[in-house]
Amino acid sequence: MEPLDQPPPPAGLRIGPTLTIPAAALDFAYSSASGPGGQNVNKKSTKCQLRVRLADIGVSPSQLSRLRAIAGPSLIADSEILIASDEHRSQSRNREECLERLTAMVRACLTPPKVRRPTKPTRGSKERRLQEKRIRSERKQGRGGFD
Repeated sequence: MEPLDQPPPPAGLRIGPTLTIPAAALDFAYSSASGPGGQNVNKKSTKCQLRVRLADIGVSPSQLSRLRAIAGPSLIADSEILIASDEHRSQSRNREECLERLTAMVRACLTPPKVRRPTKPTRGSKERRLQEKRIRSERKQGRGGFD
């Protein structure tokens, strides 16, 4: 992997109004990529890998556990997120793609999941179900029996 060609934004990655991941926490590495690019793919290091330590993201413990679940296979050794992109021909676009994926992951962990409130079926739906059962039963009772 080659050293960093472009420095991360000086302020860091802004996730929301109150959350910004510091630029020092974003570790980019570049390497040669496979896929589209023609002769360019053999000469340029366009594949981008972004590593971020979970401790540097700065979210609450409950949000951190949701982030671990969302990251899934991108989670390395339970302490780092590794995001790779080699979908585009340019290094800068792959870098932007990695940052977009990280932003989407962190934003998803910030919103708490909806609480499921169990509901009971209404009296009308119970009656309709039982009526259907009676009709179905009568229909089946009327089958066969002609000897």
